[in-house]
Amino acid sequence: VGHPEIFPLVFTTKTQEIFDCRVLEDVTEENCFKLIKKQDIIQDLKTRAAISDFHPVKKVVLEYPGEELLVVFDAKFQYGQNFYLVASEEAKENLLKPPETTEEKEEEEKEEEKEEENGEATLEVHPYKPPVHKPWVSLGSEKEVEEESVKATVAKIKYMISRIRRKFGAPITFTDKNASHVKDSYVECTSYQDKAFSIRMLEKNVGIQMVPKVREASTQTKWTYPKNAATQYFPRQLSNEEKEESLSSEKLKEFFTSVHLRMEIALQQNEIMNAFFDDWKALAEDESSSGGKPDVYLKAYQSFTDLLYLKDRTISCVCWHPTIYGIIAVSAGDQLYYEEQVNLSEKSLLQQSVILFWSFFDPIHPQLMLECPEDIYCFQFSPSDPNIIAGGCINGQVVLWDISQHEEKLQNAKTDDDAMKMTAVNTVNASVLNVLQYNCMPGPSLMQVQDSSTEPPLVRYCAVSSIQYSHKTPVTDIYWLPDYSEDNQTGATFENRAGVRVQLVTCSPDSSILFWDIPATKVLEQPSSEKMREEEIFDMPLDVPDTLNHLDLCWKPLIKINLCESDTNTEYSPVRISLRELHYHYKTSEKVQSLNTLEVPAKESPYTEMSTPSSKNLKALQNISTSFFVGTEVSENNRLPKKMLIQDIQKTEPLNNRKHTQKYTTHTETINTLQRSPFFKDIVLSIGGRNFAIWKEGVTTGPILQSSCSAGRYTAGQWSLTRPGVFFIGRDNGNIDIWDLLKKTYEPSHFQNISESRITFISPCTASRMLTHLAVSDDLGVLHVLEICQTLSEALRNE
Repeated sequence: VGHPEIFPLVFTTKTQEIFDCRVLEDVTEENCFKLIKKQDIIQDLKTRAAISDFHPVKKVVLEYPGEELLVVFDAKFQYGQNFYLVASEEAKENLLKPPETTEEKEEEEKEEEKEEENGEATLEVHPYKPPVHKPWVSLGSEKEVEEESVKATVAKIKYMISRIRRKFGAPITFTDKNASHVKDSYVECTSYQDKAFSIRMLEKNVGIQMVPKVREASTQTKWTYPKNAATQYFPRQLSNEEKEESLSSEKLKEFFTSVHLRMEIALQQNEIMNAFFDDWKALAEDESSSGGKPDVYLKAYQSFTDLLYLKDRTISCVCWHPTIYGIIAVSAGDQLYYEEQVNLSEKSLLQQSVILFWSFFDPIHPQLMLECPEDIYCFQFSPSDPNIIAGGCINGQVVLWDISQHEEKLQNAKTDDDAMKMTAVNTVNASVLNVLQYNCMPGPSLMQVQDSSTEPPLVRYCAVSSIQYSHKTPVTDIYWLPDYSEDNQTGATFENRAGVRVQLVTCSPDSSILFWDIPATKVLEQPSSEKMREEEIFDMPLDVPDTLNHLDLCWKPLIKINLCESDTNTEYSPVRISLRELHYHYKTSEKVQSLNTLEVPAKESPYTEMSTPSSKNLKALQNISTSFFVGTEVSENNRLPKKMLIQDIQKTEPLNNRKHTQKYTTHTETINTLQRSPFFKDIVLSIGGRNFAIWKEGVTTGPILQSSCSAGRYTAGQWSLTRPGVFFIGRDNGNIDIWDLLKKTYEPSHFQNISESRITFISPCTASRMLTHLAVSDDLGVLHVLEICQTLSEALRNE
């Protein structure tokens, strides 16, 4: 340290003999210097190669500028070895010719002074010698200059500034601006953070010093004045005369009369309810019997992905099949920013958009594929008939599919050993499907033709809405309306006698909410078998049922609601919608009997049996809530915050100019989840940005529970289907937060990492009382199916 020109070396006996530097013979502690020619060292490196003792300093020897190198015998091992090499000319000269010490200089000065005193000092005159030009010898200074010099290592950014052609050569005039004309007489061009270019800090050096906190405090005993006190330790007894007088007094009778009714009510309440019962303690008494903390986890069950359709794509929506266990459908889209989604012209047309159906019993190959005209942002199965699927495209259109011809293939995806028994609800629903079955094509079905192929069947869509009357931006949410009510063009709600869901509601950031109606078709006479085959051969496509052909490209919305304020010219961009009467419950046995009495012909579509009734014959539903929640996003024109709107469609004003009844600013970013509790119809969960909120319909003061801002962003969420106080929230770092409101309301009770990328969608499914699954999709195109533990599946008492 401090001598970079010195390199310690170990000289073996062989090396000492070659270069005549034998210890205690050629070199000693007094005569420790040895000059070795550079050419001899190079020759030794060539001859002995790696076993040469000069091999560690080979590069230093080759770059040495002089002809001889100085080797010094280190008898005291000052530098750790028995020899060391001097690698610079300056250090070599200093070692061979050390400068005079201070004592020698003082002795010479004393001698000179003595000579001057004796008059013997003579003045020496040296003749002038002109300087002689010598060649420059490098001592390593150019390396230091090169190391200290600054060199550009980052690639330079090139900017191209251009003008419009017609402005070439135009004169440019600059004007002066007086700072006093500006507010506060100060003009500032402040910098701002561009979120499109963010650099993630990977490493940071921080110095921390801890010191104890010192605090001075004093205390003083509070003085109280003394006082006399007395305690009665013996009861005061009344005499018999005093007792009779007190009991017969009018004051006691008035007291009994005044408190008689209150005392009777209190006694009744004590009989009905235990006043000393601890409700808070009873809320969480159903924990594990072991006494310790229960295990809370999400166990990986299966994962699905596809290299052709899901690679480098984000999963936008996940839906479980309502009646067939183990079948799950996913839709995917390109990983686009919001600006790229609006400008659909930049979308790549090379990737085919499909909806994939996966099965638990074949996690490698998809069971079915639905062809899509564009990327699907959201889709839903029809609760009346799960073979009908409605989806919303990224270009604003609404699409309908009919998979009735492939229902048998999805049911046969289960093996006999792994098949699970369906619940009573699914069994009853299967009977509903038997009643509401569609016309089947004669001859071999498409599924039978494609069974021999490994490729899954590709089902083409039946109908697409008209582009002119559809949304102008991506459809962000879609739902089927209840089967016991339907809306007309004036917004009035009437009863639905057929009990089949034939109306949809969609929302989009184009400030509109559309209600769609599937119009009825007339029942045609049954043609002959030959005529049917001719029509199928010449008119009907091979893989498209004719159920909804009359809607293709001419389907228009029934009702359109614009979310805007005319007085302030404010437009809201809805991304999520929630209706109160939107709980999907499948048919009960009583409903099945009512459908059987309709005498629907076998293999007839339920939509062909519906006729458009007159509003005079329909009864208006009075007790139906027509209010709905809407979650919005930032408007690029007005820069509005994310809001929760409550809209009411049962008004007398025009539907296209309907105003909201309540408005709340709660979330800091776009609302991505707006879902009602499966146990309470008036409880709504909203998630957006870095917080979530729980709302109760009818409470106008705001949310009943609002979380604090978290470190990361919330991207998806879902209520638990088995526990009212539990819900799941996905985050942008791939974690799932599990909130249990019975335990904690200020932080999640548990969190678990699921993926390395952003969570995009969460969908739970209850297979049985003991088995509950949670489907979680991420931004890498992977669908994770998790098994929910028993602690999160079984509801606690009084939950």
